[in-house]
Amino acid sequence: MCYCIACVVHQEGQGVPQDSPIAMAVVGTGYFGRFHAEKIARLPQADLVGIADIDAERAAEIGAQHGVEAVTDYRDLIGKVDAVSIAVPTHEHYNVAREFLANGVDVLVEKPITSDAESAEKLIELARSKGRILQVGHLERFAPMIQTLRQSIHRPLFIDSVRIAPFKPRGTDVSVILDLMSHDLDLILSLVDSPIVSVDAAGAPVFSDLDDIVSARLKFANGCVANIVASRISLKTERRMRIFEPDQYANINFDERTIRIIRRAPGSRGDGYPKIETLEEDHGETDLLQREIESFVTAVVTRNEPLVSGEAGLQVLKAAQLVSESLSAHARFVRQVADESPPPK
Repeated sequence: MCYCIACVVHQEGQGVPQDSPIAMAVVGTGYFGRFHAEKIARLPQADLVGIADIDAERAAEIGAQHGVEAVTDYRDLIGKVDAVSIAVPTHEHYNVAREFLANGVDVLVEKPITSDAESAEKLIELARSKGRILQVGHLERFAPMIQTLRQSIHRPLFIDSVRIAPFKPRGTDVSVILDLMSHDLDLILSLVDSPIVSVDAAGAPVFSDLDDIVSARLKFANGCVANIVASRISLKTERRMRIFEPDQYANINFDERTIRIIRRAPGSRGDGYPKIETLEEDHGETDLLQREIESFVTAVVTRNEPLVSGEAGLQVLKAAQLVSESLSAHARFVRQVADESPPPK
């Protein structure tokens, strides 16, 4: 009989005792997985006990670095861990997460939650039926400036978002919508809190087989409109968002970790111009992944819903699907116009 915390919790329906570190493992030790292992190893509330990767050499390297077991089959970790961090390619998210959830293990899975909404819904239902924590790795939610934003912005009417970066081969197993735009979709959906009623998108595959640059305009049922640009083929890195609402607007710079809120103050200056007050915060270097994993461990211990739940990850996936569908419709229109155009003389 297994006496690891995961099994005891599953049997008794109770949370992990707060004075007992939870046994954790990382599945997938590529670019992001390595960092997950480092962050978990630092936490006093967690005990990194295993590494899994289909690349035996890479698994052994990371395992040796932290002095833990390394396996090539993630299923060998079942019965030995209470919680797991999954950083495998997106198309494997569902299979890996399902195996752990079904065996009573709490799961943190990198974004996007899965490749399609149907698979995400199945994971959410499985986690619910097993009483497991399912958290999705949308990092920007853990930025301190986003907490300031939530306290200050109440009725967004227009949002302008840009997230661009130079090309990197990693991440090209999905389009730029799921690779980069999903960060902003997650933040915007959580701020606007209203259904999407229309999407108009355009983009193109340039360096990969999937779309590398996309521009989308989203309209919400409450009247808010969001323009989002995401590119992974730019010559520079830029990540910013501006949010406008009555009497104020916010400017967020994700690269510099700064937020500036400019609002109309009571009264006037006497020259016909309104009084303006500005709130500026500089949060400097913030380890978002460390904060994300700490938040996950807290959810595991307290059995409270995580900040970015499976349901939140599903909503992002559905929004991304709407953008993708609009993108496909636009591409068909472009091809139709090209076919109907007379050949050049």
